[in-house]
Formats: sequence, structure tokens, C-alpha cells
Amino acid sequence: MNLKDANHDVKFAVEVAQRAGLLGQYIQKRMTEPALEKEDQSPVTVADFAIQALVGYLLQGQARPDSLVAEETTGLLQAEKGEKTLKQVVKFLSKAGLPSNSKAVCKWIDWGLGMPEGRYWTLDPVDGTKGFLRQEQFATALALIENGQVQIGVLACPNFMFPGNTLAQPGSLFLAIRGEGSWGRSLGGETVFHPLQVSVIDSPRNMRMIRSVEAGHTNTDLFAKILQRLGCRPEPILMDSQAKYGLLASGQGELMLRLISSVRLNYKERIWDHAAGSLVVEEAGGKVTDLDGKDLDFSQGSTLAKNRGVVASNGAIHNEALAIIHKLGG
Repeated sequence: MNLKDANHDVKFAVEVAQRAGLLGQYIQKRMTEPALEKEDQSPVTVADFAIQALVGYLLQGQARPDSLVAEETTGLLQAEKGEKTLKQVVKFLSKAGLPSNSKAVCKWIDWGLGMPEGRYWTLDPVDGTKGFLRQEQFATALALIENGQVQIGVLACPNFMFPGNTLAQPGSLFLAIRGEGSWGRSLGGETVFHPLQVSVIDSPRNMRMIRSVEAGHTNTDLFAKILQRLGCRPEPILMDSQAKYGLLASGQGELMLRLISSVRLNYKERIWDHAAGSLVVEEAGGKVTDLDGKDLDFSQGSTLAKNRGVVASNGAIHNEALAIIHKLGG
């Protein structure tokens, strides 16, 4: 794919994702301030806020700024316990060339409070925050949604090695355009995008299953039963973040499951956790549905309110996996 021939939205998405991914990569190696804890007890870091601020800043600089629906808000930053974190965010953004101060940073972050309707971008600045804190996989996920349908999806995965990458530094960038395809390249240094194609493996015995590292994000007992029922021989791949979608789209896995956790039975997935990655897989020839076989519905606001969990695959084993999940009560 030649990015020079792409439209403005695609070029913008790639630029934003690359800058965000490189910023996250830089912060991960240098972050000194500990993570804060949100109301749901999930962690949020300097990188989450800095990357969302960067994206808000870049969007506001557009001739016609689009809305942004993103994961973070400035409530914690503006509280006393967030003062040191806010200073760190300003520091990292200044090093990235942004004319930052605390007031401007909070304004850029809260650009993410847009309404999920019509045309808007959705962002998860650091998907896989616990992986980020472990110095492992994380992703910045950005997608353009128009009238409930994902049109463009980009994933910046700073610790993911793109297949065939001969560069010394890690990092991959994945791009998908609805109806046109899915591509990948290294995050830094390389400018050529290579077409993605899901694996052609269709034997359950040889399939590589993928799930989150965090047991709280899935149902590990059910996952093990599905693995056994399918008869998969390879050890499952445990990976944080939407980097899993990149793995699947580039043919390095065949089946990814996001099962319903027994401690979060009523949980509804957030659109920013799947919008970009699902399109990357679908445009690479794969299939993405919920646990009931329904397409993911991005027209219901900021959550996938009409869906339960997620199943993503190369397509070959998708229906059999859904049938097994149904039989096992998943």
C-alpha cells in the first residue's frame, strides 16, 4: 500500500498512531510516577494521559476537528493525588514537542468526552495497561466510526515485532480501511505497508489460541475446556491488549477468545477496546463476532451493549468454536 495515495483521514490516522506509539514506547522505558487507580480499581498511567492528550491536541489542530470518544478523563489528574502524574504528563509532552502546560493538557485529554454519534474517532491510549506496567505488550488503538460502522482502524503496538522486520527496534503499526484491506509495518523507520492475511490453518489440532494474560478479563476454566474440546496441541498464546488482533491478522494465531469473566457477568465491552482491532482482522480475511455469533455492533454508544464477549478467528474454525462455546454454556 502506498500511503501517498491514501485520503486525508487515513494519513491522519497513521500519523497519530505512529506518534502515539513512539510516545508510549518512550514513556514505558522512563516512567517514574506509579499508576493511579480508577474507581473500577483498574490502573491508569502517565502514558494513558499523555497519549490521549497528544491525540486530542492533534484532532483539535484539524481544520474541522472531529469528536473523540476515549477512555480517560482528567478527574484523577485534577485531584491532589494526581498532581505529580500531571506534572509528568506535561514533561513528556513537552519533550514530544507539544506546547504543554497543565491547563492545556487537561483540555486536550477531555476532548475525549465527545458523543459517540455520527462521525467520530474512538481511542484507547494504552490498551493493556497492566502489560505496559510489566514492560510487556500494550497498544494504542484508534478508529474512525461513521454512523455505527468502523471505517478506519489503526493499532500501534510498541513491543510487537512485525513479521519480517529487520530493524533493531521493536514496534509494529497495523492499518485497516473498510473494503480496501489490512496492512502492517514496523512502527519506526519503515514507511512501506505490507498486506496482511490471516493464517490458512484449518485443523483444530494445529490451531494457536490466544487470550488475555489477565485472568480477570476472561473465563480461564471455560477457555481450558474449549481448548481441550477442540484438541489444540500448541500452547495457548497469552498476550495483553489489541496486539492480539495484530497477531491474528498477521497469521500468527488462529482463534482469539474474550469470554465472560465469572466475576464480571454483566460487563459490556467498550468500543475503544475492539473497534480498531476487529477491522484489522476482518480486512485481513478473518472473522469477528460476539459469543452468540452476532457482528459487533458499534452503534450503541460507548459500549457494545448488544454483544456478549468476542470471538475473533481466521474464519476456518469460527463456527465450530461458537458451537462448542454454546454447548459449554459460555
